[in-house]
Amino acid sequence: MSTDRPESTDSRAVEPEQPIGPHDEVIGRRRGMFGISGSGDTSGYGRLVHEIALPGGTAPPYGGYFDTVVDLLRTALSTGAGFDAAIEKVIVDRDELTLHVRRDHLVAVARALRDEPALCFELCLGVSGVHYPDETGRELHAVYHLNSITHGRRLRLEVSAPDTDPHIPSLYCVYPTCDWHERETYDFFGIRFDGHPSLTRITMPDDWRGHPQRKDYPLGGIPVEYKGARIPPPDERRTYS
Repeated sequence: MSTDRPESTDSRAVEPEQPIGPHDEVIGRRRGMFGISGSGDTSGYGRLVHEIALPGGTAPPYGGYFDTVVDLLRTALSTGAGFDAAIEKVIVDRDELTLHVRRDHLVAVARALRDEPALCFELCLGVSGVHYPDETGRELHAVYHLNSITHGRRLRLEVSAPDTDPHIPSLYCVYPTCDWHERETYDFFGIRFDGHPSLTRITMPDDWRGHPQRKDYPLGGIPVEYKGARIPPPDERRTYS
């Protein structure tokens, strides 16, 4: 079976970091594996320094079925606010199509993608949260992975919100399968999905302070007891220099 990527004979081999392209947006620089400061570094990557860059907008033609999807969505949104008002930018990166949606138009875009027969993205595979503390005014991102079983296509919707106003409309009304995924994203990142029927923590205790997958969350924590052994929190373990 042919593949686009050559096979590696070394199971330890990893892909090199993607170089920063001319249209990419550099939003900051990270030190260490997690970019956290003020806590013990137990990763062994304390001296790692690299720039954080996000892919910039892609100009058409996009290739493959991506042009078809964008053109069909543009037509479907023409009776409402319009494509340009709803979509911030279109990105084709790593052979994936991502539509950056303005949060006020998220529900309308998702409904058009689901209901337009020529698009028919009838399945939402999940919701992921991302925290970019250096992207001022757009620190919190939610990414929805959509699949068209009918047409055999995939795309992603990405929407951002500022730290000071972490509200994004819930897509539960369009894709009920988002229920637990949005709760998990709220639990770990603090994004509040307006309109969700029961936005409560799903993994952490109800009285837990903070959101553990944010980059500003301290590495320190509570000790873990397992089979009689007491494992100290990360910031009390050994450090590497």
